[in-house]
Amino acid sequence: MISSSLEFLRCVKCGGKLELDLFASGKEIEEGILQCKKCNLEFPIIQKIPILWDNFSKYLSSRRILGGKLYKLSSSPKLKNFVKKSLNAKDTDRSNLEEKWARIYQNSKTSKFYSIIKKNLDSLPSSKLVLEHGCSIGIVTSHLANSCDNVFGVDRSFSAIQIAKKQFKPNLDYFVADSLSPVFGKLQFDLVLALNVLEIIEPKVLLKSISRQLTKGYFVISDPYDFDRGPSSVKNPLDASSLRTNLKNSGFKISHSTIKPSFIPWNLKINPRATLNYKVDLVISEKS
Repeated sequence: MISSSLEFLRCVKCGGKLELDLFASGKEIEEGILQCKKCNLEFPIIQKIPILWDNFSKYLSSRRILGGKLYKLSSSPKLKNFVKKSLNAKDTDRSNLEEKWARIYQNSKTSKFYSIIKKNLDSLPSSKLVLEHGCSIGIVTSHLANSCDNVFGVDRSFSAIQIAKKQFKPNLDYFVADSLSPVFGKLQFDLVLALNVLEIIEPKVLLKSISRQLTKGYFVISDPYDFDRGPSSVKNPLDASSLRTNLKNSGFKISHSTIKPSFIPWNLKINPRATLNYKVDLVISEKS
């Protein structure tokens, strides 16, 4: 974690400021615990990555394998004890699944989808504060850090953020967190992105949350609308038309170039013999 990020972070439970109990640092904060003095909630920083979950034990309850890895990755006795006390596996383990998808995104970095997204983003004004929800391994987040002042990425997958953190930039930082949690309190951004996440986050709830993060600026969202996911499907999916209607109702003006639905190819290399081919819709909108 970059030390300057501390000024932007807030407790996801009560919104209080966080204080750092530092265990190890170099170019970045490598290990420590973020503490909220208001509600006494604590958040670990492991391998330079803050895990900003309101219930760390619950986060690990469906990531038993990851929990063991985090324990081994921790160096200080205090942090090891913190992780150990939080281990309470009881749900289906997502660790291997999240590692698998992190590898898939890494193997699919050259998909035409990303070059098209980057080209569209380059046409927007440079921003001071940028946030990407569901940033995964940081393909787009890292690109934005080349032209914007402060760029943050949020994702639920520790495995994906581990890959993202391999590329250091002094104005770029990542956090393991739920996109619906107030990681940054009431902070307002100039640019917010949510690329291909509507299948895993309730769409209308996400849009309402993001609308509060933008008083003036751009919102870039894309999705293949692949909502058929069985029991894990979201309750209220959106199609291309209803997405645009919801954005307009939230005060966003949709760019002329994305008024009509698009079909951008997004090819994900699942393994050497299988590729998942999506056609993704892109919407660029603005509040002014």
